[in-house]
Amino acid sequence: MNINLPDYFDAYARDYSLYKGGASCYEDGCLYRGLIMLHEATGEERWFRHLKRLADAQVGPNGELAGYTVDEYNIDNVLPGRAFLYLAGRTGDDRYRKAADLLAKQLETHPRIEAGPHWHKLRYPHQVWLDGLYMALPFKAEYAAAARQSRLAEQALGEMLTALRLTEDKDTNLYRHGYDESRQQKWADPATGLSPAHWGRSLGWLAMALVDLIDALPPGASTNQLSARLLSLLLRLQELQLPDGRWLQVIDQPELAGNYAESSATAMLAYAYMKAARLPGLSPALADTGQKALDGLMTNAMIKNADGRTVLGNICCVAGLGGFDGNYRDGTPEYYLTEVLRDDDIKGVAPLMMAYSEFVSAGDAMAGQDRITA
Repeated sequence: MNINLPDYFDAYARDYSLYKGGASCYEDGCLYRGLIMLHEATGEERWFRHLKRLADAQVGPNGELAGYTVDEYNIDNVLPGRAFLYLAGRTGDDRYRKAADLLAKQLETHPRIEAGPHWHKLRYPHQVWLDGLYMALPFKAEYAAAARQSRLAEQALGEMLTALRLTEDKDTNLYRHGYDESRQQKWADPATGLSPAHWGRSLGWLAMALVDLIDALPPGASTNQLSARLLSLLLRLQELQLPDGRWLQVIDQPELAGNYAESSATAMLAYAYMKAARLPGLSPALADTGQKALDGLMTNAMIKNADGRTVLGNICCVAGLGGFDGNYRDGTPEYYLTEVLRDDDIKGVAPLMMAYSEFVSAGDAMAGQDRITA
């Protein structure tokens, strides 16, 4: 398929309101990140115009956010704050700073497990999910720099190191999707508190959280610990990459009936590998794995839908743990294969924007243009 990714992204951002409701949410934050990275990588103002237009639909005159309340204590809601910091710095508009302040205020009182990291949500008490590490910790570190509150950066670093220790599966050198400190959830192992499986996108969220957090933190011995953890994870995931460059929904079980190559995890990891390649102390050769993943998506997952429109396919719409609606998510490998796939879900498209931006920033866009657009 011959596709121009920037034109695909431009059309997607233009029509984004067709894909979602009106309340501010983490999916907005994902798209904002993709647009910021496209703007930084290319210098093209169209990406900034999309970003500002979409953010302005969510941010009120005093920094209030559409559909947002602090006391919901949903860690997902924090992710858009990174874009508000970016917009505040670019425009000087106080609305964006106030919106970022509001989300930082949530983290001041957001409940925590006894070991330190924040609960995933108030409705998921005593639990840490890998998703939430991406939603909150890079924002906390970036806010610390913007507000000159170094203690927040130290918090973010400590919380990440603790979360890694709690969610680590030493037998596989991977990390489990969730951890329940209370051991009350049916999905939680009574001894470890861990969920049963290694979900591809949760590891994508984690890898993105690590590269972004390392990038936002000042250098030091503890940041080096994060880099070592990141490198170990990336080397392990290289062993699980499919020959076509993608990764599986249940990432370490290729023999599992019905398992499939999942696009959001692949896009997230493509981004993480390419960004890791330019972080201090990590190998530039990591970019090759990320570019292979980007190639794999272009070749195998960019498809024409029934209307003849080009879309990114094979994206898991949503997956989680537990729940209250009679459809309890038990976190088994088989469970992750039951969730619905949705073309052009933002959780796949936005990381694809990020991965492409890293590719452009690496200076390979012109040399590899035929490969990336074919």
